[in-house]
Amino acid sequence: MGQWSVPAAPRRTGFLGAERLQHARRSVARGAVLVTVGAWLAASVLEVRPAGFGARTLVLDVPEWPGNLPGQHLDLRLTAEDGYQAVRSYSIASFGSGTAVELGVDEVEDGEVSPYLVEDVRAGDQMEAKGPLGQYFVWDATDPSPVQLIAGGSGIVPLIAMVRAHVAADASASMRLVYSVKDADRAMYRDELLALDAPRISATWAYTRAAPDDWSGTVGRLSAPALADALHPASVDPVSFVCGPTPFVEFVAGALVSLGYRAERIRTERFGGGS
Repeated sequence: MGQWSVPAAPRRTGFLGAERLQHARRSVARGAVLVTVGAWLAASVLEVRPAGFGARTLVLDVPEWPGNLPGQHLDLRLTAEDGYQAVRSYSIASFGSGTAVELGVDEVEDGEVSPYLVEDVRAGDQMEAKGPLGQYFVWDATDPSPVQLIAGGSGIVPLIAMVRAHVAADASASMRLVYSVKDADRAMYRDELLALDAPRISATWAYTRAAPDDWSGTVGRLSAPALADALHPASVDPVSFVCGPTPFVEFVAGALVSLGYRAERIRTERFGGGS
């Protein structure tokens, strides 16, 4: 089993959730949000698998996990042999009941914890989890309102939980996903999204550095016109979920408002670091 150890020199952490800039959280419908667990829960690694270049999917077994809604996150605590502890926040890619909790972890250069989780962690390794956390950035599969998901890089993690919840519930809402990523190798859940067979879900890719050989679209940063082409018209008043690096989220949120989408229907989660 792998053993987390403190890096030789202090290093900045900046992976998904590490520098989470919380917006004011607003409650969803009464009874729809699971009770947040305040205690640290024992967790062990069930499975580790690749999730794109520099990223891994971790499946944890958390025996006391109460379940979570699509879009929520958790805190993860690692303890080194000398007793030093580090706590980081991660979005959850899974949803619902059960004790298996899936996380998507993107390695960040000079990170303190993410290199261990991406490169060294093994099945059977022990850690602790607290959650589920967050009530605002949550999608309710029973809501028939049109919904649009806009992800930058590893910001896809909480949004893939919403896609999966939609498929599992055969939800009536029309869902549109826009995923901006540097290149296909760095696209998390790419195979899953390409294989998606759900008539009420559409996925649009935006490659900022390089595109696959069979790509017929443009390559470059996401633009307001590109968003307008891919998303629901503002006239149907969709709810928007935007997650990614801070500059990406700020651009997308501003672009949505400029395109006529109501600000109060735009929910954001952001994290430190570049796109």
